[in-house]
Amino acid sequence: MEPLMALAIGILYATAIFMMLRRSIVKLVIGLLLLSNAANLLIFTTAGMTRGAPPLIPEGMLQPVGDVADPLPQAVVLTAIVIAFGVLAFAVVLIRRAYEVVKADDLDKMKDTDT
Repeated sequence: MEPLMALAIGILYATAIFMMLRRSIVKLVIGLLLLSNAANLLIFTTAGMTRGAPPLIPEGMLQPVGDVADPLPQAVVLTAIVIAFGVLAFAVVLIRRAYEVVKADDLDKMKDTDT
């Protein structure tokens, strides 16, 4: 499963970088979104993927009985998802306002308005 995830992560990173190099500010934000998703998958994959193992220790036990998932990467990725959503919401509002002012989506045309 890890080689398949590594391939998916590589494709997501490549697509994110390609989208971020475009001149459209909307494509830039889509690239940032793909980049954050690729980073989240990378954290999950490097932490080790244990299928069907809950991150719990049975009641009354001091150690896990069998395979157990690590809850720390899950908490980190959950936090990263919330932060990425906040950044995405801010970027969408910023794009909307910039489009109202400049009337263009092209980053080169937005650079012409600097004084």
